Amino acid sequence: MRSKLFVPGSRPELFAKALASAADSLSFDLEDAVAESRKDEARALLRDFLLSGAAAGAHAKTIIVRVNAMDTPHFAQDVEQVVRDGVHLVNLPKPESAAHVARAANAIADAARANGVHRVPGLLLNMETPKSLRIGAALAAAHPSVKGLQLGLGDLFEPYGIHRRETGAIAQAMFAVRMAAAEAGVWAYDGAFANIRDMDGFRAECELSRRMGFLGKTCIHPSQITVANEVFQPSRQEIDDALKVVEAARGADRNAVGAYVVDGRMIDRPFVLRAQAIVESARALGLA
Repeated sequence: MRSKLFVPGSRPELFAKALASAADSLSFDLEDAVAESRKDEARALLRDFLLSGAAAGAHAKTIIVRVNAMDTPHFAQDVEQVVRDGVHLVNLPKPESAAHVARAANAIADAARANGVHRVPGLLLNMETPKSLRIGAALAAAHPSVKGLQLGLGDLFEPYGIHRRETGAIAQAMFAVRMAAAEAGVWAYDGAFANIRDMDGFRAECELSRRMGFLGKTCIHPSQITVANEVFQPSRQEIDDALKVVEAARGADRNAVGAYVVDGRMIDRPFVLRAQAIVESARALGLA
């Protein structure tokens, strides 16, 4: 899931275009991208689209729905209407406690049963408040359906006067989310970059989040997809180096050697795990 394209739930003319895009995943949004006066309309439009089977037929894409937060009057209706076959993940904004996460997971499971859904969607939790950043690992471990944590820097920074382009603050927030995800055994995903004209800035933030171990980045415009896909896939050099490590690890296992040298680098288990992940990613993308 190198790239995730946001699609406003109130813009049905964009649904088919999004499905045809090069994005690895789509996030149909019922929250920030939809005006309060159009929440009911957007929910109905998205429900009808999902019931049409179009999303379920997009086998190569991960389909996500961002619902409204649990403290709004929209959350329950969102879940009841959009938990349908073809939806892989429900994106939950502003979770504030493990109990919130468990209640959301239970609501999704109830909706799946009521709607005859064959596979219950997982949860992608937004880390976009100071509290969620502080208790991220507990949120991620709150329920087995949690698959990942997603960083939301706009909500996390803007209300508190932190500049959105402050690299030091961005790196600290990324590191906190990545460590919380690692502790819980889920993946970390990067959020949006709002200036769609600044492709250099977008690329730089993609590169930073990839170095931090994030899986991919949210795109708010189709023009950002190509860069995200390029940055969040292993390079040929990375693949070749990883293949060498994996092959050396096989030999080391046969000879009961714990640490060894590959191209001048001392290698042990943590480096092997990283190399295996790179090879698996490359194979999934058809690169190895």
